[in-house]
Amino acid sequence: MDEIAVPPLGTPHPPAQVSFGTDGLRGRVGSAITPALALQVGFWCGRVLPQSGPVLIGMDSRSSGAMVVAALTAGLTAAGREVWTLGLCATPAVPGLIRRCGAAGGLMVSASHNPPHDNGIKVFGADGSKLRAELQQSIEAGLRGERDAGPADGLLSCAAAHHRPELLVQYRDSLLDSVGGQRLDGVPIVLDLCWGSATACAADVFAALGAELTVLHGEPDGARINVNCGSTHLEPLLQAVLQQRAAMGFAFDGDADRMLAVDGRGRVVDGDHVLFLWGAALQDAQALPEQRLVATVMSNLGFERAWQARGGVLERTPVGDQHVHAAMVSTGAALGGEQSGHILSAAHGLAGDGVLTALQLASLCQARQLTLADWFDQSFQAYPQKLVNVRVPDRTRRKGWADCAPLQALVLEAEAAMADQGRVLVRASGTEPLLRVMVEAAEQAVVEHWTSRLAEAADHHLNAA
Repeated sequence: MDEIAVPPLGTPHPPAQVSFGTDGLRGRVGSAITPALALQVGFWCGRVLPQSGPVLIGMDSRSSGAMVVAALTAGLTAAGREVWTLGLCATPAVPGLIRRCGAAGGLMVSASHNPPHDNGIKVFGADGSKLRAELQQSIEAGLRGERDAGPADGLLSCAAAHHRPELLVQYRDSLLDSVGGQRLDGVPIVLDLCWGSATACAADVFAALGAELTVLHGEPDGARINVNCGSTHLEPLLQAVLQQRAAMGFAFDGDADRMLAVDGRGRVVDGDHVLFLWGAALQDAQALPEQRLVATVMSNLGFERAWQARGGVLERTPVGDQHVHAAMVSTGAALGGEQSGHILSAAHGLAGDGVLTALQLASLCQARQLTLADWFDQSFQAYPQKLVNVRVPDRTRRKGWADCAPLQALVLEAEAAMADQGRVLVRASGTEPLLRVMVEAAEQAVVEHWTSRLAEAADHHLNAA
């Protein structure tokens, strides 16, 4: 058999492969995400994580997950770290167990909502939060060869690795505890588990609370994760809810840290609506400090104005749940999240958790003796909004789009034309080679006009030879 060449620990990687995006490292397996890179990431995480204790590793159902976990484990143990692998689990299980077990940190192997051929690595610190920026930068420096790997003899005292899937029972129990005894007996609910992490426990916890379940895509399948299902493809869930005459349905992404819902009339309940409804419930219970919700720049203008009409404060952050988390910690906010369905609750550990959010939404409906459709009627009227993804492979042009004078001028023209009746948001994706162009306005025709013009301009000017 031919020998496989693996770069020595400390070997530099190209900068484009080793930059943390809005949610860790992510990319195509075999090109961006390789065994050699994962080995180095594990090693440098082991060197950078400051606390003692084991490092936990979870994974979603992707076919490449076992390979990435094995390489991370090798790197971590080479750095002298004890490793506990959890197996298939939702991303929020990792930070929760870090805190419960007093671990040094943890990693989640997942590419979230990306297609099956991608994978990624999310890193958490000892407090269960996404790794601080300065520690991410220290890992990146190591990957690029800008840090000394240390004496070679230190690499010989490798620590042990243990498989600890039994720890996930604690996560399951925490989900059940989160609803405070509220039952869902006889409530017809559809779950779309998208062949991913949610298959580990979502159906179990809803069944344990008495729900009458219809489960779609309910087995772990790394070749089909996120393919035409889950929170990015709601059509199967919507059809099933209407066909089964269910009270509600919930769809999760690949690693189950976010959720989108469908009510009994087939209407989509996105993260903005979840924040508004859950926030209103907390507000009514006088459990919402300063009447404050934290959302991102993507959240709908209709949501913001309706929340202000209730006397609330909506604080916006850049896209990314780590930005929402930071703002919630600094302001003492009880609830925050993203339109895409990442919802963070201070009372439940400040980790985006799609299954927990679904349980909260269902149990709050039951406590109010309302269907989700009736409760949704008490929410806000969203402004028409459209998001267009423009593929821009050149990272420098994509990240520096604001330096493109013709595109910037068109953005200013659109904002002036819409005045206070709309807004434009252009941003480079932190996880994919895409420039996201979003327009919202009081009228759909205005939205269509400006998204079309802006997307065409971005493609023309940023992808020019």
